[in-house]
Amino acid sequence: MRENVAAYRHKKAIWFWPLVLSCLGILTIASITSKGGLSGQINLYSTGGRQLFALFLGIMLMLITTRIPLSFWRKYSAIFWLTALFLTAATLIPGIGVRGGGARRWLPIGPFMLQPLELLSLFVTIHLSKCLSSSDGKPFEVFIRITLIIASASICPLIFQPNFGGAVLIMVLCMSIHVENRGWIYPLLIIPMLAALAYPMVTVFGYRMRRIAAFLDPWSDPLNSGFQVIQGLIAFANGGIAGVGVGKGLQKLNYLPAAHTDYIFPVIGEEFGIIGTLSLLAVFAFWFLVIWGLYRRQKDVFVATLTWGLAVSVALPMFINLGGVMNLMPLTGIPLPFISYGGSALIVVWVKVGILVRIAKELP
Repeated sequence: MRENVAAYRHKKAIWFWPLVLSCLGILTIASITSKGGLSGQINLYSTGGRQLFALFLGIMLMLITTRIPLSFWRKYSAIFWLTALFLTAATLIPGIGVRGGGARRWLPIGPFMLQPLELLSLFVTIHLSKCLSSSDGKPFEVFIRITLIIASASICPLIFQPNFGGAVLIMVLCMSIHVENRGWIYPLLIIPMLAALAYPMVTVFGYRMRRIAAFLDPWSDPLNSGFQVIQGLIAFANGGIAGVGVGKGLQKLNYLPAAHTDYIFPVIGEEFGIIGTLSLLAVFAFWFLVIWGLYRRQKDVFVATLTWGLAVSVALPMFINLGGVMNLMPLTGIPLPFISYGGSALIVVWVKVGILVRIAKELP
């Protein structure tokens, strides 16, 4: 009886903390995009309303996913990965892919916009976990034949979009999954080679060099390349300890670009203060501790690797986003999981939650 109660609480914690984060995200998005802060009504045609609808779809898919056995994902992982790869490559086709911010990263699906990168991060995690757990080859052979080939194939369309942040995310995700399953030696040795390949990709495109310059010294060009970084830091400073209050932030009023997407964390910092930002980080920490406990209880190699990979696929964009908006690393345009505006990102991350709940259900 006690074991059943403990298992129920464990499964509940897997979806409860993401629900808290998603609700905070919708509240902040509504505060940013509604006229007059929260005084305007939220409807399905507003930005906050669309995010609320995406949350509803995400939770529905999460409930469906909890009923799908893990053997299904193991059996059809290659098909899902190749489909996600095809959709990512389809963004490069003129007339199909939608351009925004100088890159082709979206596909129109009726009235919605799909960013295939989100699907790719999910299905590359499942497929690589399956391939590594079912291979008996020598370590170096497995690294080259499985991890490196899957990772390289996955980032190719992202490079041509161009989506350098997404390519880095997928590559690091693949290396992290390999580290869990096969050790860190070969992923560590490949870092110099990846750095050498990344150097021309950064130097050729001027906007990437401007992002690095803004990271190193945003005040050298405060009205251009350093503007967004500075405005984000001002938002944090305005918030102080307890924040200025929900809907009362000033930086979101056309001062802070991408306030409801990439830069939503500084808005939370301004309106909720240090207390709010630390509370948000604490919720993320609680959730990752729950997943860590789930990971430690796994005896099946595939399920353990999958659990690890799903957690990393959420943790990586979180750290990349927070590092960028706090000027701890260059900006990459990666949204904050569960929080930032973006329907496809929110829906897919809730599918990941559903798979994690299913993993908890199948524990012996």
